[in-house]
Amino acid sequence: MRSFSQNHYLILFLILTVWTFHVMSRRLSEVCTSERHEKWMAQYGKLYTDAAEKEKRFQIFKNNVQFIESFNAAGDKPFNLSINQFADLHNEEFKASLINVQKKESGVETATETSFRYESITKIPVTMDWRKRGAVTPIKDQGNCGSCWAFSTVAAIEGIHQITTGKLVSLSEQELVDCVKGKSEGCNFGYKEEAFEFVAKNGGLASEISYPYKANNKTCMVKKETQGVAQIKGYENVPSNSEKALLKAVANQPVSVYIDAGALQFYSSGIFTGKCGTAPNHAVTVIGYGKARGGAKYWLVKNSWGTKWGEKGYIKMKRDIRAKEGLCGIATNASYPTV
Repeated sequence: MRSFSQNHYLILFLILTVWTFHVMSRRLSEVCTSERHEKWMAQYGKLYTDAAEKEKRFQIFKNNVQFIESFNAAGDKPFNLSINQFADLHNEEFKASLINVQKKESGVETATETSFRYESITKIPVTMDWRKRGAVTPIKDQGNCGSCWAFSTVAAIEGIHQITTGKLVSLSEQELVDCVKGKSEGCNFGYKEEAFEFVAKNGGLASEISYPYKANNKTCMVKKETQGVAQIKGYENVPSNSEKALLKAVANQPVSVYIDAGALQFYSSGIFTGKCGTAPNHAVTVIGYGKARGGAKYWLVKNSWGTKWGEKGYIKMKRDIRAKEGLCGIATNASYPTV
């Protein structure tokens, strides 16, 4: 009986020791994650309204960190994730923050709807990177303004301006945010098609220096002395649902596209092959394409979320998939400026 009691107490002691170890490990992990959250807040300048909001965001941050680390540890995908400026957002919150270009009826009039000047092109480079040809300005950051449509438009115009003049000039997204009217609503909503039309009809687009970005809606301040740094005649649409057509266009100039970016929240590096829809909610610019050592083909895409997201602001997205829309709908609605 005595022996049984000793064994009984020994088992209880072992259970208590294991339980204590797990509790202490969880607490230590919580402290470490809390410290990471504090450092993350300092890095990205995050401030919360009160302690309750901070605790809510910390719990989301903690869950996102666990998801990211588990994803990367699995190592079964050709891309990685990382903690970035979106780490305290649920994915649903992140997707809600994107500009849904279907909130209003589309139907923006197009300047040259039926024309596609690169249709008969047969000689296409195996790879293309317009950065190496001097046609891409440094990565920019749209901030808390839903102006991706303006950044996508500007990057495409910067590209064709450099290709035709030899001069790379950073152009003004803020002018488009302030001055493009119609269905577009500045930081709330916008169409790259209306932006192209505005630039064509108003004598060009101002430089970034003369009309700097403010990340919010301002009064249109177009001035003759600052206008017309880069002119375009209009724009053309790439035939929809054709990655082959998109390839022909990108081989000749950067192209503005709409994508579903809901799955790109924590993208860090590699060729993105994740699951995403085709309903557009974000505008980006395809500035090249290539092939990885293993043979995987990809699009090289310039984003407007700063250099701390993705591959210093860029993303490689899988190219030539079975779906005609392309990954994340990249081939559904592409267009480029004409000069």
